[in-house]
Amino acid sequence: MVVAIVLGALAGVAGFLPLMGAQRIARKATPTSNFGFLGALLLGVLVSFLVVAVAVVACIAVARDAALPFVLAEFFALIGSAVAFNVYKLVRK
Repeated sequence: MVVAIVLGALAGVAGFLPLMGAQRIARKATPTSNFGFLGALLLGVLVSFLVVAVAVVACIAVARDAALPFVLAEFFALIGSAVAFNVYKLVRK
């Protein structure tokens, strides 16, 4: 169970990385660009969802009994990394 929690936490942090990258791309977008800042953010959300969903499906396929701790750890790691990133950005300014 400890392994599932650690792997879930790593998957949660990995699920946040596309959101961070999308924010950087969106900040560089010009008002006249075809992709736009919303396109970059939506693409980041899609990639983040895919990373999280693939990790959950892989956990269920490998060890169904460890799925609940894995998913909970993934959820809290994703939320925790988002909060930590935003607090870091707020304190840095």
